[in-house]
Formats: sequence, structure tokens, C-alpha cells
Amino acid sequence: MPRTNEPGRTVSSRLLEVLFAFSRDQPCLSVADLTQMTGMSRATVRRLVLELVSVGALQRDDTGRYTVGLRLWQLGTLAPLTESLRTLAQPFLEDLYTALQQHVQLAVLEGQEAVIIERLSAPGALPLASHVGGRQPLHCSGVGKVLLSHADQELIDKILSGTLRRYTDRTVVDPAELRSQIADCRRTGTAIVRGEFTDDAESVATRIMDGQGRVVAALSVVVRAGSVRPHAVLPSVVTSGLALSRMLGWRPARSPAANAP
Repeated sequence: MPRTNEPGRTVSSRLLEVLFAFSRDQPCLSVADLTQMTGMSRATVRRLVLELVSVGALQRDDTGRYTVGLRLWQLGTLAPLTESLRTLAQPFLEDLYTALQQHVQLAVLEGQEAVIIERLSAPGALPLASHVGGRQPLHCSGVGKVLLSHADQELIDKILSGTLRRYTDRTVVDPAELRSQIADCRRTGTAIVRGEFTDDAESVATRIMDGQGRVVAALSVVVRAGSVRPHAVLPSVVTSGLALSRMLGWRPARSPAANAP
């Protein structure tokens, strides 16, 4: 159990501890759940939850459990990077979606994972493990490999020296092979991933750059294996990525900022 009852902790840090307990996998929690997850006393958790409910940050459902409130969601949409990216990317996502009728998604790097900030999915598309707001590993997802390949050297070394989870029989977990893939991805700005994160899924991803040449996001199309040839999709994905990068101020004379592995 986390030790979060240390003397000297501020009320704001305790409030944030309660809020950060909610996730895509656990969007609905009871006071008992929050008590166990935070390590705070039940009385403290209950008091904090009631305060959060009173300002609209949490809301109580009919079963007595709590979910993130509308006001907190509205606050989250103000995050400048993700919201501007989502807004600018929407026409390109829609064009790719209309043409392919598969999954089209946009992701950014957060910590040691890729976070999906937008996705359009056709009704009959292959089911995926994550949703908008969900996280994907850097070593075996299309958007993850693009983001990892343009990350700083410290993060690359940390990921490759750690335990690399094998999600499917095709997941690449050999550090030497991954370093080779990272070098290729940095050179081309693209990644094609076949069945490494989700069985029967193939991902075609490309980088999104800003005005300073920094890679700030990754765009990908995820198709059912065998439904579309990845290399046939690649030009459309790259074109959309370059167009979106131009909207963010990138120009061809500015090479992508990256560190060598």
C-alpha cells in the first residue's frame, strides 16, 4: 500500500493523489478503492472526495462510486499541445479515415509511454487494446517506435536496458534489433509494425514535427493484417504527417531534432 499519510503533506498533494488514482482502466472508483490505492485513511479520502465533488472535479454515480467530473474534463481539454494538435490534425485524420476505413490515431510522448490523444475508428475495424487517453508501449507500437526513435538518448537507453514486455509472439524484445529499428525510424521518420502489440494488427506510423524540427507527436494508421499492404498506405500517412507538421511551423530546411543512439 502506498505511504501517503506522511506528516507535512499538503492538502493539494493529497487532492492530486486522489485524482491521479483514476485512469482509463479504472474510471470509476469507490471511497474504499481510493483508500486502498492512495494509502490515506478512509476519513481523509472521504473528506477529499466530497471537496472534489463540491467543485465538480468528481461526480458520484447511482452506485455510490465516483468518476471524473465534467469540469475536470473541460480543464484537461485546455492543455495547449494536445488540444492544438487535435484541432489541427482533425482534417488529416478524417481524410485518412475516409480513404482507408480503419483506425487512424495521433499520439504524444508522456513519460515512458505513448498516449493516444485522438483516434477515428471504423465500426468493423480490428479491436485494439487501447482507446483515446490510453497508453501504448514505446518498443512495440507504431506510434511508440516513432516517438522513441526521436527521444533523447537517456530515455532510449532506459527503455532498451529495462525489461521489454512481449505482448505477442512477434514482439521485438532484443535491444540490438530495436536499436537498429530506431536508427532506421529516425532516418526515414516512419515505422511499420506487424503484430507486435496486437495480434493481427499492422501499424504504419510517421512523425509530426514543430517549427523547431522537434518531433512532438506521431500519426499512424492501424489495419487488420492482410487487409491492406502497409507500404501502399505509407505514402498517404507520410504526406498527412508532413502537411500537419507544416501547420505547426515546420519547413523542409529544418531537419528533425534527434540524438544518435
